[in-house]
Amino acid sequence: MRKIAVVTGATSGIGRATALKLASNNYDLIITGRREERLIELEKELQQLGASVLRCCFDVRDFEQVKTHLGELSGRWAEIDVLVNNAGGALGKEPIQDGDIEDWDTMIDTNIKGLLYVTKVLLPQMCKNKKGHIVNLCSIAGKQVYAEGNVYCAAKHAVDAISKGIRIDALPYGIKVTNVCPGAVETEFSIVRFHGDLDKAAATYKGFQPLTGEDIAETIYYCVSLPAHVCINDLTIMPTAQADSGHFFKN
Repeated sequence: MRKIAVVTGATSGIGRATALKLASNNYDLIITGRREERLIELEKELQQLGASVLRCCFDVRDFEQVKTHLGELSGRWAEIDVLVNNAGGALGKEPIQDGDIEDWDTMIDTNIKGLLYVTKVLLPQMCKNKKGHIVNLCSIAGKQVYAEGNVYCAAKHAVDAISKGIRIDALPYGIKVTNVCPGAVETEFSIVRFHGDLDKAAATYKGFQPLTGEDIAETIYYCVSLPAHVCINDLTIMPTAQADSGHFFKN
């Protein structure tokens, strides 16, 4: 019997890599994202790996959309084994006094409220099933504040706190919660952060080898594959060349 996993923000980066990793290891997938053409492409790849797929195109920032797409899962799709709250990201990197209000709203709405909305809709069913594992994609920014990271760091600090809260509240139902905090991962993250400026994005990873989406997917799979009595509550994973949010060894 294949297991069921939900992956938000599955159209690129860590989310996409995680969906592919889980499909390769006996999971059927509920994949979500805003870019339908990418979801369709991913669906085909997952099906080629033998997975059944439920494709849901919506924006996690809109609670009504979350309810519409995930609020009435039935049959096997309601037997969720893993929820990966991956949708999120950074926008802008400047001193707080120069920050863009729209960027702030988007980061708060996606990283915090989107995670809450999806969890609010799916956790009751997981509690009813008395099983499941929630993996929240946090960041080293959720552990340490760095220059010009301000609101993004605040949003990921919230994810860190929410993960701890869910772990306590879901404890009576046997549900695991893992907070995954990567350092530098080369995906579309910096391209989005710098609003499509490819030069600035490339400079983020210059002089050292960053992590990849596949590295984080492997880590997530390890966490969700542990025995039933084992739960990794909190995990920080860094490139070897990065010690913390501000210290890198670059060539």
